[in-house]
Amino acid sequence: MLPARILVLVLLVCAATPLAAQHVYTDDEIAEGGRLYEVTCSKCHGVAGNAITGIDLAAGKFRKPMQDDQLVQVIRAGIPNSTMAPSNLSEAQTGTVIAYMRSLSKSGGAVKTAGNLPTGDAARGKNIVESAKGDCLRCHRVGPSGSRMGPDLTDVGTRRQPAQIELALVVPNAEVVPVNRTVRVVASNGDKLTGRILNHDTLMLLMIDSNGQLRSFQKNTLREWAIVDSPMPSYRGKLTPQELADVISYLVSLKGPVNP
Repeated sequence: MLPARILVLVLLVCAATPLAAQHVYTDDEIAEGGRLYEVTCSKCHGVAGNAITGIDLAAGKFRKPMQDDQLVQVIRAGIPNSTMAPSNLSEAQTGTVIAYMRSLSKSGGAVKTAGNLPTGDAARGKNIVESAKGDCLRCHRVGPSGSRMGPDLTDVGTRRQPAQIELALVVPNAEVVPVNRTVRVVASNGDKLTGRILNHDTLMLLMIDSNGQLRSFQKNTLREWAIVDSPMPSYRGKLTPQELADVISYLVSLKGPVNP
């Protein structure tokens, strides 16, 4: 057991240490921070974090220097007489948002916007998406090709901006709309299934399983069910900046029906 004086000193040091520095955040926690950022912050600050003049969250730039504990206060309480409204995030949730922002800064802004990447080539991007390196069609569909387990990408260029597509590629769980969430169920016979949830209410659950089959269950017959993280891997490090730019360029070009 620590002597009383040492214990008091440790407590004082911890109390003076900013929130995000007191905890080593896991990749999953940072991804959750990215999701919370998208829901809570991106409408004003933008997906890239630089939509407000004088502020660039991905680069760690603010209108005045801020420590993590000050950021916690600003995010939770807002700024009086400004457009920065209070949030309903807990202190722990706010910590994950700050950890996500710090991860963008430490990565040199690699997740900031597609504009930070080299100029992409859609034809090369198409080859990556369809090849084993991208392995995208194992879960996604483009026109008549691919799987229905993940979101259909045929018109993704009309629904997503380049920065949003980049974020989805490098931090897959940062932003998942309800219709694209992944569900795991354990059936009455013990079979375990994972897939994309299409709909559920108090009685029924409808999903597309990992084989692309439509499945429906009465909830009272299931042993258990739960929404889980997306199985999509992060392409951070798996693709070079040029390859990532090529894939983004291709996906942005997808505006509707694709010929076979």
